[in-house]
Amino acid sequence: MNDQFDQGALRGHPSYVWRFGQDRRLALIDAYAPLRGRRILDVGCGTGTYVEHLRQFSEQVYGIDIEPERIAEGSKRLPNLLVAAAERPPFLSESFDVVLLHEVLEHVEDDRLVVANAHQLLAPGGRMVIFAPNRLYPFETHGVYWRGRYRFGNFPLVNYLPNSQRERLCPHVRTYTWKDLRALLAGLEHRVVVQTQIYPGYDNVVARRPALGSMLRRTTYFLEGTPLCIFGLSHLVVIEKPTPP
Repeated sequence: MNDQFDQGALRGHPSYVWRFGQDRRLALIDAYAPLRGRRILDVGCGTGTYVEHLRQFSEQVYGIDIEPERIAEGSKRLPNLLVAAAERPPFLSESFDVVLLHEVLEHVEDDRLVVANAHQLLAPGGRMVIFAPNRLYPFETHGVYWRGRYRFGNFPLVNYLPNSQRERLCPHVRTYTWKDLRALLAGLEHRVVVQTQIYPGYDNVVARRPALGSMLRRTTYFLEGTPLCIFGLSHLVVIEKPTPP
């Protein structure tokens, strides 16, 4: 990557507006990594949108982000937000019960190191929650570079291209198969609590065309319980760090 790539493309845009899609993901996090009274870290927290809602479960919620402007904005309303790279978190080992990596691995410099650090920060019995882009989703949602310009939007079938061609269009963002995520977790002691794929919230579609958005939700959320979940927007992986005997 070089300086021509704008920071929004490189590091993604954090969630600014809380809608149905975020509520659904928060419920999934709590279902697979119970949050009540836990010590929680949101890695790549942006302006703290998830931190704010995680605080309904616990006062011990922290967030880190590499962008000082985002942390400064979030700190106007929230405590415990720190400027730090995901590769160098400023915490002691075993400091947290839940570590959230929400759509952040695709943007970091070293995703393997980020996962290893998150695992190290987990207390025994703690859980890591990963949401990451699914290579089999029919659209690339992070935009593409075409003829030297970044073009924002959803582009069909880009993720189905061979790696060399996809990387020419999307040098700014990764996407993952389950095999890729397994490789990131290789060598770390863990138990897989859940591994699946989820479909979008369709919030923009619902806002413009409620009937269509409602139909998409019903149809694709039903597919999440079938083998066709493999075409979902994001992987959801939750692992647990073993408790020593």
